[in-house]
Amino acid sequence: MDISQAITSDLFLEDLFKLIVMVVAKVTGVDICSLWLVDENVNPPKVRLKATQAIEPDYVIDRSLNLNEGVVGHVIFTQAPFVIRDILQSEIFKEKAMARKLGLVSMVGVPLQGKKDKIIGVLNCFTSIPHEFSKTDIHLLTTVANQAALAILNTELLVKTRIVQEELKSRKTIEKAKEIMMERNSIGGDEAYRWIQKRSMDSRKSMFEVAEAILLSNDMC
Repeated sequence: MDISQAITSDLFLEDLFKLIVMVVAKVTGVDICSLWLVDENVNPPKVRLKATQAIEPDYVIDRSLNLNEGVVGHVIFTQAPFVIRDILQSEIFKEKAMARKLGLVSMVGVPLQGKKDKIIGVLNCFTSIPHEFSKTDIHLLTTVANQAALAILNTELLVKTRIVQEELKSRKTIEKAKEIMMERNSIGGDEAYRWIQKRSMDSRKSMFEVAEAILLSNDMC
């Protein structure tokens, strides 16, 4: 329910990632939950660690694996959950130093399935004692993971829409300010634009902020 509500909230992606791992850890009782997402903006694509609720924030920074690497790579490739009873004895598990430091033993990786069955990432859940993840556990995690995937995709879409809307608003405001400067100073469009641009650099404010100030001063005249 928490993740479903997040779809229509004003959460930024980073906040949503943190919410997902906290919710999963809470409802499943695991010690650590981590969220990995596929990054297709690089070539070749990688899978990046986006959030974890119980590891130092510095660990998350720039943590990435190749698509065919580690447990997350295996889960993405097979598109199916993957359980390891003892991660220190598993060749496929790569983060053994971290596991020893935190005392982790068992884990399950679950794919985040997006639209058209496309895997957009992986949820990894760890326990500090030997644990047999049951079919019920995996079903619950799969349900939450799919809901998380939907929330992430919808939030990404909302963010992109807002960026486009803000860009259009900025362009319109700058264009109006340019017209005011052209009329006020009897100058051409290019010169008016350069004036706003220079004012922006000199004042260390965005061109949008400068343009807004021009419109405000014009309204007060």
